[in-house]
Order: sequence, then C-alpha cells, then structure tokens
Amino acid sequence: MQQRITLKSIQAFEAAARLSSFALAAEELFVTPSAISHQIKLLEEQIGVPLFHRVHRSVVLTDAGQRYAQEISAAFLRISQATKAVGRSEKSDILTIHCTPSLAAQWLMPRLARFSSAHPDIDVRVNASTEPADLMGLQADLDIRYGRTRVQPPGTMSIPLPTETIVPMCSPDLLKGSHAIRSPQDLNQHTLIHSESCLVGWRDWAAQQRRVRLDVTRGPRFDRSFMSVNAAADGLGVCLESLILVERELQTGRLVAPFGYEGLAVNGYTLLVLKSRAELPKIRWFNDWLFDELKWSNDSLLKTAPRG
Repeated sequence: MQQRITLKSIQAFEAAARLSSFALAAEELFVTPSAISHQIKLLEEQIGVPLFHRVHRSVVLTDAGQRYAQEISAAFLRISQATKAVGRSEKSDILTIHCTPSLAAQWLMPRLARFSSAHPDIDVRVNASTEPADLMGLQADLDIRYGRTRVQPPGTMSIPLPTETIVPMCSPDLLKGSHAIRSPQDLNQHTLIHSESCLVGWRDWAAQQRRVRLDVTRGPRFDRSFMSVNAAADGLGVCLESLILVERELQTGRLVAPFGYEGLAVNGYTLLVLKSRAELPKIRWFNDWLFDELKWSNDSLLKTAPRG
C-alpha cells in the first residue's frame, strides 16, 4: 500500500457491501454514486485486490471482498456499541481519591454526596489505605495523607489541610454516677483508649494539664482512629481523638467532650497532587470543595461547642 487508507473509502465500501448497491450507498452517505465508485476504486488500488464484480448495473462482492466486508462490518459494529455505551453509562470524568481509612470512613464518605450533587458528571472513586498512593503512576488523582512529613515524591505539590483539634471524648454514660467525669483527674477512674495512629497521645495531653497524673501504660490500643472512636462510643472508655473524625458522633450524642472542644492543635493531614495535573477541573473543584467542607465542619463544631 502506497498511502494510508482513508475512513471515507472504508465507509463507502461498508455501505456498498451492506446495501449491494453503489446508488443506495451514495444515498445513505449523501454523496453521488460516482463518488462511491471513485472511493472504492481507490481502495481496491491501495490494497491491490478487486472487491466488487461489476455486472451490468449491479455490483457483487468478490470472495476477497466478502471476507473484507465481514471484518469491516464487525469493526463498525464495535464502534457503534462503544459509542452507545459511553453515551449511556459513562460520566465525563473519573476522580480517584486516595485517603487514610479513618478520615475516609468518619469524615469524607458522609459528605461525598454533596460533591457528587454539585458535580454530577464526575464519577468519584475512593481508595482507603495507610500506604501512599502512586500519583506518578496515576493510581489516584490526589492523595490525602496523615502523619509526619516524609520525603515528598518528585513532581508533586503538598497542601496542608487545616489544623485539627485533639480532645478527650467518651460516651455520655460516663458523665453519670459515682465515678462521673467532671475533671481531668477523674480519668484515673476510667479506661484510657489509645489510638496509636494519632500524632499525639495521652502523655502529651496530660502534660498540658495542671497537677494531673495519668497512668498511660494501661488501656486498649487501636491502630485505626475509627476503631478508637467506636470503642469510646460503645462505652469501653475515654478516647483522645480529632474533632474532625467525630462530628457525627457528637451531633447524635454518641460521644461527648467532657472538657470542651479546646485541646491540642495538630497539623496532621496533607493533600498531595501532581503539579502537572493540579489545574485539571476535577481536581481543582474537589480541592475547593474539600477546604470549604472543612471550614463548614469547623464552624459547625464551634457553634455547638460546650463550655470546658
């Protein structure tokens, strides 16, 4: 073949083979019969094989033309099916979010419906794990990480999320009875729940309290914050956790903050994104939405904050 076969020639051949007529093919493609004849002649010259027998005013496929027509028809059918499928079920974009398990379960998932409502053409996927996502390998569009700063992957930009506040929380049942929690010293009469993934622990909190000594060597330990939160809500003891992760539990009354919402301030979460993709609409829209939601969440907590 001396030059690339054009789609125009393929369309002319497919229509003529299917309709067994150059005239009908021309009518379907809104061209003249001579144009169809010219395109098919050009195709035959390019592939070096006759595709039609010209018999008087009719055309009949050669054996080679018949085999070629079967392949071309199958290809056109696949194109048609793919076009219908993408128009029927696919959204215009897919946003893949990688996030730490506790933030994903406790904070992100309950709010994603609002993002999807604002951006219905974006299909959201969430992957939750403690391992960093491979942004360069397009494993995710963005990665929300927690913990001390590690070596930042090349080609990425790091955006710190707003400061989170860590406070003691427990079931409201622990505020009743003879061992009710009224002061930090009362914690010595209750089980301390340890969240090993949290950047601060009971030793850090006790150091900020005046004349308070706690036995921080005892108590159950969990490697996921959402497990510590659920254990405290179930009455197992008192957890020391981020207010970001317990908004629902505080609103529903499953948890209370016996000493108020003032506590240790920590910059724990970071949003990572590739610099080359940071301005993609789907990423920019999620970034803006994320910070708006975090601000709204913090403002909502402040309005309902109990006095410590």
